[in-house]
Amino acid sequence: MAMTLRLTEEDNARLDELAAAEGRSKQEVLRLALADRWARLHKEEQLGDVLARVLPRYQGLLDRLGPV
Repeated sequence: MAMTLRLTEEDNARLDELAAAEGRSKQEVLRLALADRWARLHKEEQLGDVLARVLPRYQGLLDRLGPV
């Protein structure tokens, strides 16, 4: 799917610098940045799900240990 992305001159210069430093196209740098952000979002969601299941199980122990 085609897309138009409008960047400030400063952001475009940063993107040029990243692409040159990594030996990648600007498109590839943006694609990888998107994939990284998406992965982080889903890791945070997964962590939240795990904590929601695990914390209640150990709440008594955590209360006895007190604040750190």
